[in-house]
Amino acid sequence: MKNLLEDAMTRHRRAMVMVAHAGVFAASLGLAFLLRFDFRLQPHHLDQVVSTLPLFVLVKLAVFLAFRQYAGWWRYVSVDDLVQMLKATGVSMLVLAGAVFVSGLREYPRSIFVLDALVTLGVLSGLRVGIRLVRERLLGRTSSDDEDLLRTVVVGTGTTAESLVREASRSPALGMAVIGLVSDDPRHIGTRIANVQIVGAVEDIPRIVRERQVEQVLIAVEAGSGDLVRRVVAQCSSADVRHRTLPPTEAIVQGRVSVQRIRDVNLQDLLGRPPARLENDVITELISGETALVTGAGGSIGSELCRQIARFGVGRLVMVEQAENPLFHLERELLKSHPDVRLEPVIADVYDAERMKKVFEYYEPRVVLHAAAHKHVPLMEANPSEAIKNNIIGTLNVIRAAQNAGVERCVLISTDKAVNPTSVMGATKRVSEMLMQSLVHSSDTVLAAVRFGNVLGSNGSVIPIFKNQIAQGGPVTVTHPEMRRYFMTIPEATQLVLQAATYANKGDVFVLDMGDPVHIVDVARDLIRLSGLEPDEDIEIVFSGIRPGEKLFEELSTKDEETNPTQHERIFRCEVAPPDADVVLDAAMRLEGMAHQGAPRAQIRRALFDLLGALEARATSEAVAQVAARVIKLEDEAARRG
Repeated sequence: MKNLLEDAMTRHRRAMVMVAHAGVFAASLGLAFLLRFDFRLQPHHLDQVVSTLPLFVLVKLAVFLAFRQYAGWWRYVSVDDLVQMLKATGVSMLVLAGAVFVSGLREYPRSIFVLDALVTLGVLSGLRVGIRLVRERLLGRTSSDDEDLLRTVVVGTGTTAESLVREASRSPALGMAVIGLVSDDPRHIGTRIANVQIVGAVEDIPRIVRERQVEQVLIAVEAGSGDLVRRVVAQCSSADVRHRTLPPTEAIVQGRVSVQRIRDVNLQDLLGRPPARLENDVITELISGETALVTGAGGSIGSELCRQIARFGVGRLVMVEQAENPLFHLERELLKSHPDVRLEPVIADVYDAERMKKVFEYYEPRVVLHAAAHKHVPLMEANPSEAIKNNIIGTLNVIRAAQNAGVERCVLISTDKAVNPTSVMGATKRVSEMLMQSLVHSSDTVLAAVRFGNVLGSNGSVIPIFKNQIAQGGPVTVTHPEMRRYFMTIPEATQLVLQAATYANKGDVFVLDMGDPVHIVDVARDLIRLSGLEPDEDIEIVFSGIRPGEKLFEELSTKDEETNPTQHERIFRCEVAPPDADVVLDAAMRLEGMAHQGAPRAQIRRALFDLLGALEARATSEAVAQVAARVIKLEDEAARRG
């Protein structure tokens, strides 16, 4: 019977709401007359009420319908709803005043219109707020419910925190009772938000947890508060209390926070930083309506470059990728998110010089972003010939194809591992930088490079590896306790690459400000704690030793390279002396020859580093030839002795 009644009320809800409004409108007019004449109505006053009552009710019903006042749920009434009601009441008052005076009722009391509007607004507002309070305070929660709710403290005082507190207070099903707020500003302590008191600062969290028997801490701060999140996590770990985070307001559709989206803190929160400031106008001028080409489009960096380029209104986007599956999925994604962009998926290997030449000639791109590269350090140690072919010769092929096709700008995506390299991957990227610098005068094409470090969430990065190890119960493997790395989000890195491209002059090498380097073991410990576990107790951390080619810490420039600021506070221009083009090309060709001949990897690695050393020392072609001959000779003698 109860369900049938509820179904009937749901089906006929709008009609019932309109009937209720009609009753309020009729009563408001009568009450307005009583107030106007001190509750002593004369017969002619009653005649005025009766004669105008249908007009008042019908006009207000129509105006309130136009303002959609019968569609909202009274149990969720908000300030916006009350503002709309105020507008509807005001418009109704003006329409009624005009209608009454046009009809010739000259003796009609003018104050009735104002009194009627005030009574209508007061009664409807009171009804709606009252219904919400009854549902939330009386019907929505019982004392037994409160006993089952988690005692929660919310960190934050912005819109995200306020929305969370309000939703928790009216929705017991969410399972939390917010007993206090924590602010990063001590001046806020003692004040209230949504009737919940700010009970302390971040450093007070252990005391608050202890004194108020807090069972969980929810972090509800806005974007770009990475340092604050890190401090909160440290205090929560010290207090041994569960802690989770809520997405910032701007990250949630239409600005509405959904408490259902509360999630465990992840590393991106801890390494959060204010979003990069972009000069959108100059990027748009470079890309909008033009043809842009991205190599390595299916990779972590390449795919995000494609997304960002599409966002800036590129006319045609040529996506060059060797592997078909990631390119297939990227095309499907962009077709859905940017249907106006003309997409050109191209299966091609940058090592195939003739294929690159034809692709560039056919599409004639204005801007090229060269992200195709082999990037995994241990894999390239085991396969140096492939690193040479893809990273060095592939870059050479892209540069030549771009120059031949008259490309305006060609930007190489480089890495911090190219600075004082100890790995095959880093050495090949440094040689590719040298190729870019040395060939700048071969055409009008602006060639440049952008260096940055590790990006969060990229394929094969430590974060997904650590998460997988934690999910399996450990151990988490870290190479060395002193291993440090720079980190940046993929969107931030790619946006800064596009910004740097607008600043580029021939031969520029840009480096990005990536903040402070982070100890990898601290990353592992944070992820373990944020999973609700304790490092070295629940999850073991094992140091596996530095792998071939790895360094304890990376650099973004050498001591001999001078970095100068650009128009952007996060982008710096690195002054690197360009080598002689013939010498670099000679070295690249010799390395390619060794890779083609299937030389032993130890021999290729030795040749790569010796030739790179000669190039860094500004050696001549003759000296490069001598280095190559000496390396090959030494390796052959070692092979014979073995």
